[in-house]
Amino acid sequence: MDFDSLMELVKKTGRIEINDISITADELIINIPSAPPMRIPQTPAMKQTLAESGVYEDLKISIPDVDWELPINTYKGNIREVQFGRPKSEGGRGKVIKIGGQKALYRFEEPQPNNPVVTFDIFDVPMPGLPKNIRTYFEEVMHDPAEWAKLCVDKFGADMITMHHISTDPKLKDTSPRDAAKLMEDVLQAVDVPFVIGGSGDPSKDPKVLEACAEVAEGEKCLLASANLDLDYKKVADVAMKYDHNVLSWTIMDPNMAKDLNKKLIAHGLEGDRIVMDPTTCSLGYGSEFSINAMTRLRINGLKGDEFVNMPMSSGTTNAIGAREAWMVNPEWGDRQYRLPLWEITTGLSMLLSGVDIFMMLHPLSIAVLKEFGQTLTTKPNEVKLTTDNYEWIKA
Repeated sequence: MDFDSLMELVKKTGRIEINDISITADELIINIPSAPPMRIPQTPAMKQTLAESGVYEDLKISIPDVDWELPINTYKGNIREVQFGRPKSEGGRGKVIKIGGQKALYRFEEPQPNNPVVTFDIFDVPMPGLPKNIRTYFEEVMHDPAEWAKLCVDKFGADMITMHHISTDPKLKDTSPRDAAKLMEDVLQAVDVPFVIGGSGDPSKDPKVLEACAEVAEGEKCLLASANLDLDYKKVADVAMKYDHNVLSWTIMDPNMAKDLNKKLIAHGLEGDRIVMDPTTCSLGYGSEFSINAMTRLRINGLKGDEFVNMPMSSGTTNAIGAREAWMVNPEWGDRQYRLPLWEITTGLSMLLSGVDIFMMLHPLSIAVLKEFGQTLTTKPNEVKLTTDNYEWIKA
């Protein structure tokens, strides 16, 4: 049967089924007829846009109304609430911050009960290698941590301060725990916001520094940074219990390791409501996807009822400024003045959507933007209007 005869047969029958056929051809072309056009109502504005774009004007697509509900998940557990600071009525310095308390992962599932918090990083000595476009904001106060803290609170509206005692590092200045405590006392008197107290990262020196600083800040429910498996975490837990503070439980990006450390801290006597987890934040482009994975897993497991990982989480978002794309001179990458805060913001937003409750950050512009987005997580849709002033610099 030739092709014309075959087509004539198709027209008469409407359908042909051929079994056990083999086709020998140099080229096979199959023409699939287009579907009939559908009509979509067009407003004058739509018609103008389509005409200007060169798109075929009389689109005929009809989109039916469909009933759809957000895929709301429910969980049997909740995230613990942790308090920083103590009110004056109880003998404290005044300001109180609470984090955690969530019963859902995302805002559309349930508004979050407490705002995410951003804490300004400051250092006991001028930080070596601090990028110029951050030094610009703090250069006049970097030799006086008390004034540095006041500037962060009075000018930039800091909710919390992270005091890094980096000079206690034996390889830097080897500042004594007693001197670190004296400085901590001065900074506590300068501002009334809660504090995160950090050392230098030296595993043998940090527990001593944290103990001395925790004593002068007794009762202020600071966050001691940090307890980890490479130093005497029992010592840090003892100090927190003795002087009424909280503990940052820091591990690498391993949910099992985070759970193990929390178990050890709780077994030692530290209440779970005094623990904040830090599973490590990697910068955008340098492993942030691994941080996102670890944090999301920890948060979901906590919501499912695992009492060893249902703690609020912290992010060292400042790590983002270490990315070479944030500071390296390269005209093709754009102005460094904006690249650095954008890198810190993007890293922070990724962590925000992964469940992080407290962010340690440096750049005032980054902090303003992240705080504003964080507020949307504690409200109903459309209740927060973004402040245009916070984004004018992005347009520049």
